[in-house]
Amino acid sequence: MPSSSRRRRGPRRRRRKEAAAETRSWADMPLDAILAVFHKLDHIDILMAADQVCSSWRRAARDEPALWRRIVMRGNADLSSRINRQGIACDAVRRSAGQCEAFCGEYAGDAGFLLYLSEEAPCLKSLRLISCDGISLDEFAELITRFPLLEELELSECPELLVDCSGSLYPEVYEVLGRACPQLKHFRMNKQYFQEQKWGNNDADAEGIAAMHELRSLQLVANDLTNKGLAAILDNCPRLESLDIRHCFNVKMDGDDSGGNDEGTLLREKCARIKTLRLPSDSTHDCHLEVQSPRFARTEEEIWRSWSISPVYYSPWLQDSEEDDDDFCRSTSRYEADLDRYEKVLPRSMRTFL
Repeated sequence: MPSSSRRRRGPRRRRRKEAAAETRSWADMPLDAILAVFHKLDHIDILMAADQVCSSWRRAARDEPALWRRIVMRGNADLSSRINRQGIACDAVRRSAGQCEAFCGEYAGDAGFLLYLSEEAPCLKSLRLISCDGISLDEFAELITRFPLLEELELSECPELLVDCSGSLYPEVYEVLGRACPQLKHFRMNKQYFQEQKWGNNDADAEGIAAMHELRSLQLVANDLTNKGLAAILDNCPRLESLDIRHCFNVKMDGDDSGGNDEGTLLREKCARIKTLRLPSDSTHDCHLEVQSPRFARTEEEIWRSWSISPVYYSPWLQDSEEDDDDFCRSTSRYEADLDRYEKVLPRSMRTFL
């Protein structure tokens, strides 16, 4: 091919590349298109990635409170030991400009953040805390009163609210919820796996939940309640429409061929009014938590041994080296100013000292 032809094609090819680059300019996307992209992302991804693309994306992420009306900060477990998730959650709530109505946080939701949330999101209706281990019973009892409009609450894998390793919440938690959140309609309290327990009160949670008379939906994955506890819930929550008791293997709902007054048959009759029902043996593939296989044990010693060697679901960094833990505690974050501001106004008994 003559050199003159190659020279003529060169500028033309460059022009085509430049035109293609112009049509793919992220900065020129209309705001509606940018927000459509953002609504498909986790809010952590928006803060740590999409917010850094260009100035127009940054403005959309910071100046559109509607984008932060329903905040979801889940997944990214590999980042838990590297970032200040509480501080990032503060940033997300602040961007809502007081419009936040729902917050769902995994590994993000200690006492300082809940205090921040109560002041920055006065209209909060949904609070879902998953694997949040920085809230004690006393802190929770004081802070939950700041959310009187709450209609949905989740407390899954929150170890400091547990009465013991069986996974039951302190009875006081339910008493506080009944007084502080009169509009509560949806409650979730799930565990990572079902653990057989041969002593204690298996229906401790059921007794507390039975006092939530206005419940419309209830999710208790891998809970150890029995037929008696489930019957108490069904009898005292007449408006219940959705019930999820997957992996609750202490509940026996099979009929008795010998006839008579079988508990399982009676339970099925009570459940007939429930519109959406998930039974203990139903699949957990669509559960929002990773549910492991049940753990059955014959003796008390075997159960305690299984607890001592089981992985800690809610604190993945505890399995790292001591050096990694020290790095996590020493790491700084540009969001820490918000945490410090609210940490100082907490009562001394509610503060966290590292």
